[in-house]
This record gives sequence, C-alpha cells and structure tokens, in this order.
Amino acid sequence: KDNYKLIMQYRGVALHPEVDKAIEEIINEAVTVADDDMVVDIKMDKVEVGDNIKKQIKEEFDNIYGMLNFGEYAHDIFRRWYVDGRLYHHLVVDESNLKSGIQEIRPIDASKMRKVKQVKTKTDQQTGAKLIEKVDEYYIYQEKPGQSNQGSGVKLTEDSVSYVTSGLLNEDRKKVVSYLHKSLKAINQLRMMEDALVIYRLARAPERRVFYIDVGNLPKGKAEQYMKDIMTRYRNKLVYDAKTGQIRDDRKHMSMLEDFWLPRREGGRGTEISSLPGGENLGQIDDIVYFQKKMYRSLNVPVSRLEQETTFNLGRASEITRHELKFQKFIDRLRRRFSHLFYGILKKQLILKGIITEEDWNEWKNDIIFDFQRDNHFTELKNAELLREKLQTLDQVQNYVGEFLSKEWVQKNILNLTEEEIEDMNKQIKGEMGAGAPEGDEQ
Repeated sequence: KDNYKLIMQYRGVALHPEVDKAIEEIINEAVTVADDDMVVDIKMDKVEVGDNIKKQIKEEFDNIYGMLNFGEYAHDIFRRWYVDGRLYHHLVVDESNLKSGIQEIRPIDASKMRKVKQVKTKTDQQTGAKLIEKVDEYYIYQEKPGQSNQGSGVKLTEDSVSYVTSGLLNEDRKKVVSYLHKSLKAINQLRMMEDALVIYRLARAPERRVFYIDVGNLPKGKAEQYMKDIMTRYRNKLVYDAKTGQIRDDRKHMSMLEDFWLPRREGGRGTEISSLPGGENLGQIDDIVYFQKKMYRSLNVPVSRLEQETTFNLGRASEITRHELKFQKFIDRLRRRFSHLFYGILKKQLILKGIITEEDWNEWKNDIIFDFQRDNHFTELKNAELLREKLQTLDQVQNYVGEFLSKEWVQKNILNLTEEEIEDMNKQIKGEMGAGAPEGDEQ
C-alpha cells in the first residue's frame, strides 16, 4: 500500500545476481554509450517549421542533454527509471527571469517523492450528483519517507518537477508499478529454491554414523546416563579457536551433521555401528534452472541469453530467433516510454524561452522523434534481408513492367511504397536527372 515500501522491494529484488544480470541485458540494449556520438538525438524531419526554429529546438535539446549529463549517466538514469518505475527531476528556474529557461536539473530519489492529487467536489442541488469543481496536483518531498506527519515534507508545484513513469499500473489501476513487478513471484520462488537447495546440500552431503548402544535392562534414567557417558568418551571434540588461540571443548554440543546415538534394549542385537548414506541427487539443479528461465521470461529477456556459452552471430535475418525480435520490440517500447523525460523537459524549456507556444508544441510533438543509438544489429539485419528479397523480386518482374504490369503497381505491391513515398521518390529521380544532365540539354 505504500510507494516507499514498494520501491524498496524493487531495489532489493534488483540486487539478486540473476535479476541484476537480466536488468543489465535490458539496459545495455536500450542505452548504448559511444565515445563520440550522443546517446540520444532529436529528429525533426517531419516537423513543418523553418530551419531557424529547428536549430533553436536542437540547441535547447543539447542544453537539456548537458544539464542531465546524459552522456555520462545515461545507464544510471535509465536503470533508476526501470527499477523504481518512476523518475523525478527538479527543474530549477530563475523566478526573476523566467525567459532564461531552466537553469539546473536536479535528480530526486523516487522513494522520497510522492504525487498528491486533491479533488474538490460540490453537489448539484437538482440531481444530487457530485461535480468536480477543482483539481489540485502537487508533489511532496520527504527526507524521511514513511512518517505519519504528512506536513513534514516540502511541497513542490507540478510545473517544477519532471515526472516520468513506467506506464504500468497495478490490477486496480490506481498505483504505478515497476517493470519488475510481474517478476516478483518468480524471483521469490527462485530465492526459496536456492535456499532450500543449499540447506539440503549441507544436511545430506556428509555420511553420518549411527551408534546403537546396548543398555540391557537398565532403567530409563540410568540407560540415558550410560549412553551419554559413552558419547562423551568417544566424541572427544576439541576445537581450536583461531581468534583467541585457545582450545575449546565442545563435546556437550551435538549438531545435526554429526553422528546419531540410539539406545537398544535387552533382546536386541547388541551394540552396533552403521552408516547413514548421504544424498544421492545432489548434482541435480533442474528445478533451479526452471525457475531461472521463468524469471527471465517474466522480464522479457530471451532465455538464450542465460547461457554463458552463447555467442553472437551476424548471420542472415532468417537465422535470427523470434525471441530476439520480440526482445528488440520490447526495447523499442521502453525507449519510447523513457523519451517522455525529454518531451516534458523540452516542452517547458521551449515555452519558457518563448521559442514556441503550447499550441505549436501540441501540433508538433507527434512529429518530434528522439532517436537512440542502436547496438542491437538484428533490426538492421532484418531490414537488409527484406530489401534484398524485394530487389530480387524486382529483377524477376522487370521484363513484365510496361506490358503486363505498371510501374506504379510494382512500386506499391513489391516495394511497398506509399503514395507520399512514391511522389517523393519521383521528385528525387527528376532532380537527380536534371542535376546530372549537361548544361546544353538542361532545358
């Protein structure tokens, strides 16, 4: 019920070695840090605006990129967002000079922030229905979260905070959860199985002796004393303490890994010593591997990446597994969702500086694209393979163009070009032919 406890649970789960490996696989694919190029860049090819405005928008994006220090901390920022399920940044501005824009972007611990939404309603006198009169949204920062005193935090306005979520909600759709939420059960099962395996190995690994002591017809009290005397006589357990350098006598302690002593009454077979064999299936870890694969599937990571011996193969696209293609689509969804960090901050920066209006942003925001560097070559291989197949098909039908097939039909059905792409392609071909023609023939 508490966001703080939920985030702490996510962070604790992320420290599990197998979970950390899966998270690293996801982040390494989503965020590629190169030496010279930017991790993420802005593209405005579809934005219908002058080059001067595009240049200013690009400069402001570069400023935001620098204030976030995204080139150096991209991995850490993306990991915080992925694990916590939310990401907060405090946008610092100069109140006396708002047109100077955002001066500093400060990261805030997600466990210490919470968003508050107060809805004021009034009752309609005629129908009795509740009508929403006003909605107030703001953020509260608490240095020590979980305190009962709600007024102990610092109140921050909605405009002064950049808030990006995972986009995932719990079953009642009232609370934001992390991408790790659906894997909590699988991770807890894996932990319990690993702990049970270790306990079983420790308890069943050694072979232990079983001593059957003949106590004859002695009374119960004397029989127990007689057996303890024999145990003390034969279990001369002296322990060297490396810290103090002393020898300690631990004969009075008996652990579950040592020998068993059992009394045997008169009429038995007398004193006997036998051995209790150790566990025989200590090398089987199929159940552990099963829960590891289940955990990887819950995190949308291909199970093949669990195997250390798997090598990367730059082969044909037909050799690429379906799981890798699905994984790449999942990474693309993560990138689009994480891009809301740049959308929100860039919008506030451009409006503060008066470069654009809010109406302009609402018109252009769907055409502004944040392009991440790609390290996963499966998409490139797939596109190259598709283009190669189209060109081979085009060569085969080339003899029929103009007689049985039209050029436009080939462009639409074989090359799968849209009307706009066909029009742009024809313009480019005419432009290139005109530019390459001799001066006398250009007319």
